[in-house]
Amino acid sequence: MLTDPDVAASYARDQTFLEPGKPLCAVAAQTRDDVVATMRWATEHRVPVVPRGAGTGLAGGATAVEGCVMLSLARMTEIRELSPADEIAVVEPGVITADLDRAARAHGLMYAPDPSSYEISTIGGNLATNAGGLRCVKYGVTRDSTLGLEVVLADGRLLTTGRRTMKGVTGYDLTGLFVGSEGTLGVITSATLRLRRAPAAPPVTVAAEFPSQRAAGDAVAAIVAAGCRPSLLELMDRNTLKAIDDWKNIGLDAGVQAMLIAQSEGELPGSADAMARLCEANGASFVAMSSSPEEADELIGLRRLAYTAKERLGACLVEDVCVPRSVLPDMITIIEETAARHDTLICTVAHAGDGNLHPVFIFDRGLSEPPANVWAAADEVFRAALRLGGTLTGEHGVGLLKRRWLGLESGPVVSEVQQKIKQVFDPLGILNPGKAI
Repeated sequence: MLTDPDVAASYARDQTFLEPGKPLCAVAAQTRDDVVATMRWATEHRVPVVPRGAGTGLAGGATAVEGCVMLSLARMTEIRELSPADEIAVVEPGVITADLDRAARAHGLMYAPDPSSYEISTIGGNLATNAGGLRCVKYGVTRDSTLGLEVVLADGRLLTTGRRTMKGVTGYDLTGLFVGSEGTLGVITSATLRLRRAPAAPPVTVAAEFPSQRAAGDAVAAIVAAGCRPSLLELMDRNTLKAIDDWKNIGLDAGVQAMLIAQSEGELPGSADAMARLCEANGASFVAMSSSPEEADELIGLRRLAYTAKERLGACLVEDVCVPRSVLPDMITIIEETAARHDTLICTVAHAGDGNLHPVFIFDRGLSEPPANVWAAADEVFRAALRLGGTLTGEHGVGLLKRRWLGLESGPVVSEVQQKIKQVFDPLGILNPGKAI
């Protein structure tokens, strides 16, 4: 237990600009029993608890509330079991996502969820937000790889959900309920996760440059419609590419307005070639294909630089609307028009294969929150996504940042049901209050 105010304050923020409350203390849990003891004490004294992993969240879900206990799971880093025969792993919440993937690959397996922050984000944080990432176009999001959980409830009781088997329909799906609940229903202390066979051959990566974002969006639609089954399909706009170029000098040409990065794991022979041809047919000015694993990693590395490059430009309001893939080109156009109308710098990347866009609104550092024009632009983008049949968040979660728009998507009946579910698991309302619902 860390009671020094400065030390406790170092646990109070995530990656948002939000000003946190002042925590009472921080608890750096190392075992499940530490979590149980913390929650029993918090229930007895009715003290709010904010669970956190590595603090890489982008929605304010791990931001401290006044007088809370910041419960860090980052030291719970054990991979309790890795079974190649059953293709599962049992891990604690502080395990770094990439470390689990590396451990699985030593057995010819892989952990499929692949958020851009995979080298620093934890499994617990991924579970809390139902994180997606670059490979989710093929393998799905974190929930799709989660078989069971060990959860400490608000009063310190231990709940085990799910199973070790690939199938199982006994009772309600409590595992699916906890994944994405942002620490508002319980504290995850262990997860049984599905592993998959790693590709037998290195994937082939295609990078294509386009004279407009709309053309890149059309290429995405064509690739999906053709059944190419990419394992990764990412889009970056001109503003993002320029931020990377200013930092890393990648040789960005003046006419390039968007880049599409696609990857094929070779299940369908000729898939990479087909994606390259479809990019050319939809107006790509330049198309390149990797000829070695090193070249493939280099091209994917460009995408992973995107958020850090944008942070160099100023403070960031990071959003992640998701729309049906068929209307992705329309959503891209709306974001461009919104940026111009509100005189706002928006840098957009997208997990284009599943319609998940990340428009990042840049504003001056030092401001306590985004200025009015940025909020107005964000409001238009959210409403447009909903109008197109989409959702407010594809993988970052609601946290604090999106609560002002939550009613637009959920409606009163859904809100009432969710509040009642919250009361069942957390009747005192001490778990991550004010977040997600």
